[in-house]
Order: sequence, then structure tokens, then C-alpha cells
Amino acid sequence: MISITELYSLYRNCSYKVATDSRTISGGEIFFALKGENFDGNAYAVSALLKGAAYAVVNDDYSFCPDPPSERLIKVHSPFETLQELAEYHRLQLDIPVIGLTGTNGKTTTKELIAAVLRTKFEVCATERNLNNDIGVPLSLLKMKPSTQIAVIEMGASHPGDINKLVQISRPTHGLITNVGKAHLQGFASFEGVKSAKAELYHWLGEQEGAVLFLNQDDSVLVEMARKEPCHVFGYGLDYQGVSILPSSASDPFMSLLFPSGVTLRTHLVGAYNASNVLAALAIGEYFGVSRESAFTAVEKYVPSNQRSQMQQSGSNTLIIDAYNANPSSMAVALDNLFAMKDGSKYALLGDMRELGEDSLAEHIAVVKRLAASDVRFYLVGEEFRKALIACNLPGVKFEPAIKQPKNGGETHIEAGSIIPVNASIPPDSLFRGWFPVSGDLSLHLGVQPIEKSLILLKGSRSIEMERVLGTL
Repeated sequence: MISITELYSLYRNCSYKVATDSRTISGGEIFFALKGENFDGNAYAVSALLKGAAYAVVNDDYSFCPDPPSERLIKVHSPFETLQELAEYHRLQLDIPVIGLTGTNGKTTTKELIAAVLRTKFEVCATERNLNNDIGVPLSLLKMKPSTQIAVIEMGASHPGDINKLVQISRPTHGLITNVGKAHLQGFASFEGVKSAKAELYHWLGEQEGAVLFLNQDDSVLVEMARKEPCHVFGYGLDYQGVSILPSSASDPFMSLLFPSGVTLRTHLVGAYNASNVLAALAIGEYFGVSRESAFTAVEKYVPSNQRSQMQQSGSNTLIIDAYNANPSSMAVALDNLFAMKDGSKYALLGDMRELGEDSLAEHIAVVKRLAASDVRFYLVGEEFRKALIACNLPGVKFEPAIKQPKNGGETHIEAGSIIPVNASIPPDSLFRGWFPVSGDLSLHLGVQPIEKSLILLKGSRSIEMERVLGTL
């Protein structure tokens, strides 16, 4: 069985290139044959070699070998665990700052902003897209080169202990929690469970000599969590720094910040909730010696393109695309931002918030009630919003179960226990414009009854695929 030092030598000889998807092989990589619920990377090991991979790391019970057996096939007990071990070993070889980043909302946007600011002075390795799990973090670390000066590693969590595993691999010297809110409640059980899981980053930093924690001093939850750990704190925050958010509108929706010095920073981000993300990036830049002018320029040039706080003009409509994910915390601030824009016609196209466990119905009801009390017209998608709409019993809106006709003829009936879509009888002046089981159905509806001359928020959990509506809008 190959040792980690021997594998590391091969990795260096491969110019620090690894892959876990045989379709991405460009030549010279070490391919790791990972297994998932619906795939087995071992089945693609030979294909990876034929496409130009230098080596393929496979399970020790791998039975299909070229004839004669290839020395380029490396058998290990678990390619997944070996990938993590290699990433941790590589991390230990580089004596550089590693900024560990987690939080309920804003992780990826904040990571992108931090990387943009730091790149004005350093060679930076940052997590690509949102590859922030137990596979993505090792892959991000293995992209670090000997020339890398700082790494920014995003870490996600959906269960207790997830962050603890990731910090053991990435060994951050600096850390940031963007915020703590209600998300993945099925895995964490409660908000206290979310706090405890995110605090695993603070706890790691508290045990490392010289570690630095970047802290939003305006966030009482984070401040209280940080008090428990004996590490150096570098603070930031709107109130803490005396920074103001300038008013936005449908015609000028991007967030701008006014600093005590009188300088205005204008971003391409939508939503006041991004203010803390921007200030976090500026604080980290300041700590690492990036000039304020360079940091401001980097933030002002950053344009989101990942369906997070993204603004897009489409015909006569202005779209706020925040469709990558949704939870009660991010949904609340997205609606706050939409409600705060005073001028123009406004719509909210919202999909279910997933993985909320027992709190799901209550959280979806809260969203429906907020919308019903606003001046925003809204469409809703998904089974959780269906339940919430029925529970809210909106005035003037009548729901009737759809009646199914059996294939073999006979009387129409509704099967007990089945999920039955509902049809809504909607008054013309109602803010609620319609409910649909899936986003594709909403897209078809809007093709027939389009929205025009409006500001439109598009948001929902990843699995609800609200971006499918974009083609119609």
C-alpha cells in the first residue's frame, strides 16, 4: 500500500493536479475514484488514464485492470479518505495564512470579495464556486501551489461536526463566520444546533497560537460566541465603524456604503444584507496590508455571476437573481431589501426552503404572511408553500383540491394520502398571483401571462431550481 509521502511525491511530480471527474481530465492529473450514492468512480479509472491522467487512485478491491496490470493504478482502502489525507499533508507543507470561512448566509459572496481584495497584493488560492464540503475543501487545498501566499477556504455544514472535520484538514490560521441563522434544521435540529456547529471554527482558532478571528461586532450572536474563545479579534461592522448604507431604489438597486471619511463605495451587489460581507472583505484586506484604495477598487469591480445577489436587466424588467439557495434567514433579508425599494411595481417569485424539518411549515407560513402584508405581488412554488398557503387562508383566495380521473374510468376521486396539487381562485386585485408545484410550471404560466415593467426577486432552495424561470423572464 502506498504511503502518503510517496503519494505526495507523485502529486508534486504531477504539477499539483488532481481530479475526481474523468470528464475534466486535461492530462497529467492524479484521478481519485470517489464513490457516491449514484456513481462509482472506480468504473471510470481506466477511462481517466486513457484520457491522460498520470495515475488513478482506486479502491483496494478494484478488480478490472489493464493487461498487463498498470503501475498507474494506485490501490488504497478509500480514495475519499486518501484525498483528504493528501490535502491535509499538503496543507502542512505550506506555512501560509489560511482563512477559514463559514456561516449560514453569504459565504460564497464574502469569499469572492475577500479573494478579490487580497489578489491586489498577494497570490491567492480560493475555493472555486461553492465547493465547500468534505470533497470540495480538500480539492481547494490541493490547488495551492508553492507560490500561493494566502488561501481562502469556504466551509459548509449541514450536520454537527462537519466544520470540525474540515478545520482538521484545512488548519486555518484566520477565520470568519458571516452570520448564524436558521438553515439545515433537519441536520442541526435547532438554531442552537446551528450555533454550536458554526462555533467549531471559533473553537479551532481558540486552540491555535496566534490565530485571528475576524468578527462582525454588530452581530450580538457572533460576539457572544467569540467571547468563549481566547484568540485575537479584528473587528468590523456598520455601527462599529460608523458606516451608512445609502438608499437604493428599483432604478438604482445596487448597494452603496458611505464611510465616516466621506468616501462612498459603490458595489454591483443587491441588498443591504451584503454590507457586512463587503466590510468583512475590507477588514481582512486592511489586516493583511492591502491599501484602502486598492480594496475599494476591487470591491467596486466585483460583479456577481453565480445567482447570488445578482442583478440582470431583461426586457422591461429588472431581475434580482438570488436563486442559488434559500433558508429563513436569507429569505428574510432578501424580502427586506425588496420591500425597502419604494418605487415601481414589484414581484417576488419564491420557491420552497428545504431541509427545515419540523420548523418548515411555520417558516413558510411566516413568509406568506409577510408577503400578504406587503405591496409586492407574489408567485410561490413547491409543496411547502402549498401547505403554508392553505394554512394562511388568505382573504378572497379559494383553494380546491384537484380531482383525478382514474385511468380505468369510473368515478373521479382523490386518493387518500397522496399529494394533490391545488387550484386557486384568485381575485384580480390579490397580491398572491398563483402557486405551482414546480418551477417549470411557473415558467410556462409566465410565458402566457408575462410580467412587464417590474422589479422581480427570484429566490428558492437549490433543489427547487427557480433559475428555470429565467428563460421566460
